[in-house]
Amino acid sequence: MVLSGKQLRLSRILENGKTVIIPMDHGVTVGPVKGLVDIEDTINKVVAGGATAVLFHKGILRSLDKAPSCGVIVHLSASTNLGPEPNFKIQVGTVEEALKLGVDAVSIHVNVGNDMEHEMLEILGEVAGECEEFQVPLLAMLYPRGHDIEDPHDPKITAHAARIGAELGADIVKTHYTGSPESFREVIKGCPVPLVMAGGPKTKTDRECLEMIKGAMDAGAIGVAMGRNAFQHENPTAIVKAVRAIVVDGATVEEALEFLK
Repeated sequence: MVLSGKQLRLSRILENGKTVIIPMDHGVTVGPVKGLVDIEDTINKVVAGGATAVLFHKGILRSLDKAPSCGVIVHLSASTNLGPEPNFKIQVGTVEEALKLGVDAVSIHVNVGNDMEHEMLEILGEVAGECEEFQVPLLAMLYPRGHDIEDPHDPKITAHAARIGAELGADIVKTHYTGSPESFREVIKGCPVPLVMAGGPKTKTDRECLEMIKGAMDAGAIGVAMGRNAFQHENPTAIVKAVRAIVVDGATVEEALEFLK
């Protein structure tokens, strides 16, 4: 088998086929919130915990004093919570631009069910084509978020959202956890490319966070993309070690919690 450019780059964000991605693109959406004020310090902490990849915008990558010693994903979508359409994600970078920065993958965000869904889908399709041309892995973030979506964690709707990412050319799809391994297994079954669980909003306890991740892995996910629950944690290194134990090493929740004692 001849190794492709995508496979080579994917090997830098995966470990034994699993991934712990820490997204830190939130500065555009909500500003310099806790954990992102000194983002380079936080990056160093999550890398020390064993993150297989970090994700942020191009300007952050340019601002770093040294390259992270893990995979790097640059996010190409943006909106702010100050604007009239915070769920309408526009494209703010290109695959070629990301390649010049030396990244291992790029990501695109689509809110399914939004009034501007059609424009976001067009962006996803175009970026997927560029990723294929340049052999750059594409992480597609697909979330059900629209006026007529009552439950964004509904397994049927979530499965539809995930399938869109696979249909339009993503190499990895990120979407909501649907609440149980059984329901999330149905989402994964309908998505013919690898799927990672979105870390979601800040959880009340570490156990709650780790139980969701364990459930997603039991359902067949290849990992997690966890933002606030990592970079806003009192000990980002320890929580990433705990998450990594479940995702990469197959630990139980109880075993993973030992990293947080």
